[in-house]
Amino acid sequence: MSSKKILIIGACGQIGIELTAALREKYGKDAVIASDVRKEPHPNMVDGPYVTLDALDATGISNTVEEHHITDVYLLAALLSANAEKDPLFAWKLNMEGLFHVLELGKAKKIERIFWPSSIAVFGPSTPRHHTPQNTVMEPTTVYGISKLAGERWCEYYFNKFGVDVRSVRYPGLIGYKSAPGGGTTDYAVDIFHQAIRTGSYTCFLKGDTALPMMMMDDAIRATMELMDAPANQIRIRNSYNLSGCSFTPEDLAAIIREEIPSFQLNYAPDFRQAIADSWPSSIDDSAARNDWGWETRFDTRQLAHTMLTEIQKQVQQEGATL
Repeated sequence: MSSKKILIIGACGQIGIELTAALREKYGKDAVIASDVRKEPHPNMVDGPYVTLDALDATGISNTVEEHHITDVYLLAALLSANAEKDPLFAWKLNMEGLFHVLELGKAKKIERIFWPSSIAVFGPSTPRHHTPQNTVMEPTTVYGISKLAGERWCEYYFNKFGVDVRSVRYPGLIGYKSAPGGGTTDYAVDIFHQAIRTGSYTCFLKGDTALPMMMMDDAIRATMELMDAPANQIRIRNSYNLSGCSFTPEDLAAIIREEIPSFQLNYAPDFRQAIADSWPSSIDDSAARNDWGWETRFDTRQLAHTMLTEIQKQVQQEGATL
């Protein structure tokens, strides 16, 4: 069994639930400490240790690291794009202070490796929209994007100044069926499948031709683990790697859904999230990740949509069987 001991902060979120399961499968249940501000763990993670932990509690994080002999920290706690716009000051506080607490532990050599996720939200309306390059103009217009861009610079600073082994990817919109989305601008691409199966219609908060970079959660979890497993000398980028899966519009998804549910209706009621989406890229160039540590996506749009429909249909059937 590996000597690696992992702490996941923010484990009860959309990414954390699936990442916890994947890391426990690889390293053993006792080697992965799930933590969140919630008192009780998510039902999917009761098979291993869980700690109630606030990302803003520097002492609590430090004590947990020491008590459990943690080697690797995955800091997932954050307020996402749409929710962050509703409470900008708290979003900045949560998204930044939690990162500093963990970076300081790396500086003090109390942990060996840190994973911290960035986002396509670091880009802005002045960024090239198509095949957005790794290094480009970055002028985010949301508090979430501003905090992620600042975080990228601090990660690179702590690596260059103090040798902290911190690694990051810029997640696109993440699509999964095992947990609810967390208040992001790309959430429609999860909810649309649930509503197609459960009600036969969906009202989208983005326009039908809004193309955004997306990724199946399976690919996102695999990318995260592959990045953390890569030898340190292969990680040339210490702010954050571009990461790409596929790009699609709400209309693209509706067309695929109608192949299986011909009566599906898609309506539109764009809200404040449209402006956020309009400031983001429509596709991403992730050649740096491919070249440096061998990243390769497995899900295209059709595979993603088929998987979501199949798995959510199973969930609905199971719900019906338990009534």
